[in-house]
Amino acid sequence: MASNSSKRFLIFFDFDETIVDETSDDQVVLAAPGQHLPSWLKDTYQPGRYNEYMQRVLAYLWEQDVTESDLRGVMEKIPATPGMLTLLQFLRVRRAQDFEVVLVSDSNTFFIESWLRHTGVRQVFHRIFSNPATFNRNGQLILRPFHSHDCPRCPVNMCKQAVVRDYVTHRTQERGRPFQRVFYVGDGANDFCPALTLGARDVAFPRKNFPMHRLITETHEATPGVFKAVTVPWTNAEEVAAHLKKLLAE
Repeated sequence: MASNSSKRFLIFFDFDETIVDETSDDQVVLAAPGQHLPSWLKDTYQPGRYNEYMQRVLAYLWEQDVTESDLRGVMEKIPATPGMLTLLQFLRVRRAQDFEVVLVSDSNTFFIESWLRHTGVRQVFHRIFSNPATFNRNGQLILRPFHSHDCPRCPVNMCKQAVVRDYVTHRTQERGRPFQRVFYVGDGANDFCPALTLGARDVAFPRKNFPMHRLITETHEATPGVFKAVTVPWTNAEEVAAHLKKLLAE
């Protein structure tokens, strides 16, 4: 088996609406009484401060006697995006030789780990970067922000570009050489920011007609040359696997 230092490629994944076909923060509402949140709670949301809003949502669910098992059960039922399990299976087979696989998400560690372990794909991922979420002794899921940053494009609790940039720099230093190519698979506006760090040999895989794809298209039109990566939009994640297989054959 090849060591981590010999893998040729680094691939980043978003989670919500990229690996899974829903937003996990929205799905957790299914655990609430009547499967909806009260208006007074929804009205507390402020743009760019979704993490703080979800802290209040999780506190409300705990007050309504929603348990760890209830939350896990909701997460486990979220469907994968079309073709995603095929792509992850391909990476599970190839990761020993070729791919270091990293997940970067503005969801939280409990939601993500619950889904990955239930689906049997946790071992595909070398690292997971997300907002930490752990249960306290009273059984309440406590959510915290991932970090603080000064990027004007991103929510206050997470700039994925900072995560990707720091990880690539750190791993390049550890390995003593860069990866041949870096890939990023995502869908949202907050996936556009990290994809800006990709170089001309790298590949961005935006979900077709989702915000990340639209932002890349708009950037190409407004300021050609700013977004450097090759762009391969996808509807079914098997298209991502097919492109990766083609690169492996080069």
